Amino acid sequence: MMKRNTLHLNNMNTSTGAVGVFLLLMLMTEASVAADYIGSDRCAQCHETETQAWRGSHHDLAMAEASDETVLGNFNNVELSAHGITSRFYRKNGQYFVQTDGPDGKMHDYAIRYTFGWYPLQQYLIEFPRGHIQSLGLAWDSRPKTDGGQRWFHLYPEETIDHRHRLHWTQREQTWNYQCAECHSTNLQKNYTLETDSYRTTWSEIDVACEACHGPGSQHAAWAEQAKQNPALKNKTDKGLVVDLADRDGASWTIDAKSGKPRRTKPRENHTQIELCARCHSRRGQIWADYEYGKPLGNTHRLALLDEYLYYPDGQINDEVYVYGSFIQSRMYQAGVTCNDCHEPHSLQLRAKGNALCGRCHLPTRYDTQTHHHHEAGSAGAACTNCHMPQRNYMVTDARADHSMRVPRPDLSVKLGTPNACTSCHADQKIEWAAKAVAAWYPTSRYRGPHYGETLHAALTGAPNAAERLATLAADTSQPAIARATAIDYLRNYAEPQQLPLIQSLLNDKDPLIRASAVRFLEVTDLRTRVDQGWLLLDDPDRVVRLEATRILAPLIRQQVPEQFRLQLERAIEEYVQTQQINAERPESHLNLGLIAIAMGDAQKAEQEYRTTLRLDPTFTPGYINLADLYRQLGQDAAGEKLLQEGIAAGDNADLHYALGLLLVRQKRLDEALSHLRQAATLDEDNPRYIYVYALALEGAGEKQQALTVLTQANQRHPGNPEIMAALEKLKKE
Repeated sequence: MMKRNTLHLNNMNTSTGAVGVFLLLMLMTEASVAADYIGSDRCAQCHETETQAWRGSHHDLAMAEASDETVLGNFNNVELSAHGITSRFYRKNGQYFVQTDGPDGKMHDYAIRYTFGWYPLQQYLIEFPRGHIQSLGLAWDSRPKTDGGQRWFHLYPEETIDHRHRLHWTQREQTWNYQCAECHSTNLQKNYTLETDSYRTTWSEIDVACEACHGPGSQHAAWAEQAKQNPALKNKTDKGLVVDLADRDGASWTIDAKSGKPRRTKPRENHTQIELCARCHSRRGQIWADYEYGKPLGNTHRLALLDEYLYYPDGQINDEVYVYGSFIQSRMYQAGVTCNDCHEPHSLQLRAKGNALCGRCHLPTRYDTQTHHHHEAGSAGAACTNCHMPQRNYMVTDARADHSMRVPRPDLSVKLGTPNACTSCHADQKIEWAAKAVAAWYPTSRYRGPHYGETLHAALTGAPNAAERLATLAADTSQPAIARATAIDYLRNYAEPQQLPLIQSLLNDKDPLIRASAVRFLEVTDLRTRVDQGWLLLDDPDRVVRLEATRILAPLIRQQVPEQFRLQLERAIEEYVQTQQINAERPESHLNLGLIAIAMGDAQKAEQEYRTTLRLDPTFTPGYINLADLYRQLGQDAAGEKLLQEGIAAGDNADLHYALGLLLVRQKRLDEALSHLRQAATLDEDNPRYIYVYALALEGAGEKQQALTVLTQANQRHPGNPEIMAALEKLKKE
């Protein structure tokens, strides 16, 4: 920065004069001071058009203090019954209240402190002691009455929820300070204190204002004031902005004469805008306290991959994943499309309505025709988004479009059991009918070939050739990085020595998602291989990658290593600890701190962290299991048994029964072990490992016939599982 400003001084025209020199020196001083937040009112003084577009947007209305202007719900002594509780919404002395069940299961009266969101639903926040702000599980449907709105409803109608359930509004899963705050306010400072389990959360503006996206604006405002006095400063490149969200490569979109498809004149190299949006519009976890504007997402957040509980095997949205993880699967993303191409960034409105939005790039004469969509013009089937961006409802009423923008594949639905746009609309028809129709419409389509979803499905179902297919997908640079990274994670379950050359090459991949997964793969290798292959990743430019490398290399701190390498690893571990402390209110963070302490050989620290997980959440299963395993390593199985019994009493859980069953097997108390292993297999029938181990225990207890019965049933439920098949064959031969 100093060098660049010095060049400005050296090349300055003499007509600029002493005032110009002074202003430039002021800019240099300003640049050396961290920018501060100045508020949207200050931004509005110069950016009136953008401010007017933002006013009333979902960003502007993301959160507000409860008032007559902001509360949409009916608080005129209205009642709603859900999960055996009748709650009442009412007003008193100008305030809004709800009478509902609290953390003790008893009815209490709570003041509504904030509104949360606007449309198609509005939630309400209640402030508890120690600064915990909780999101009420009852919400207001703000859609018009003709669309089924203007009513109170429960956000989890299919769950059976009481005050002990993890999704109850008073539980940690519904704490706004952790779950929601970062993305609904500007300059959010969580300020959590572990010792008292308390918050002093602050913000610059209560909603998603200008500086939430553009960064703190003090330097930009200073530049604007100085530019009034010296117009020459208007040519300054960065204008005091913390982050530049404009495209500067001079590219444009054209229609390729040969293919008739849109094409960017230059490949996109800058993903700053997309990754900034991804900070909130993605399924991710925060790993760094201070958001760094303009830096890659992996610097401050860990993106969720195509986890089987979040996405369908082919990458379609299942759970609420907030767009980005879908979008980076799309050919649009690969072609260089950004959020701004379709969404006006201040009003958040689409840049055109209906098919006209897609027609801004895709020739309507080619695509908005019956020969393309094969539906009557103006019908639901003729709408581009209905076929290429099917929606799913979250939070009961909130329809979210799948931004992977895929070609409908009912043929994949036949193979994988995944949804498809065709039968989602034609619910009275079978999937095979849809697959046959699409094949007839597009007999030579290149989009019905192999799909990465087939490989991920093979891994999830334990197909015999899963390992080979996963390795092929991981190496295929034509596939989306998020799919390749997921394949690498799945490949760990099929790890073989011959896969190491592939992993070594992937450690150098240009995409940090790939590098992070490749480092995680090294966890199943020996320590020497981890060092040889993973050490350089301790200095990776992406923080997520560095954290994975630190985690697998941490055991080296107990070895005799040269001082320079020890110092490097110590710095990496310090960064890792910092990332876990970002979410110190979460038991998962303390579980990770316990695991890193184990890797470093600090049993006392590990026990402390595991104990903290249970203090924060007495039902946190991994805390019980890892602490019991620590006691096993210390030769204190009696303490581990007592602990696991306490965990089972706190919440009957298959994992706890399994862990206790194994402990009892080690102690040769087989009759007691069988009871807990049977309970584990019963509570989690989808876990083939639990059934397999239970069958082995039955065989060990001399109950061969019952073991055969269990394995036969398990083979029917989990066809192709190699452990179950091998055990079944072995017993049949005996």
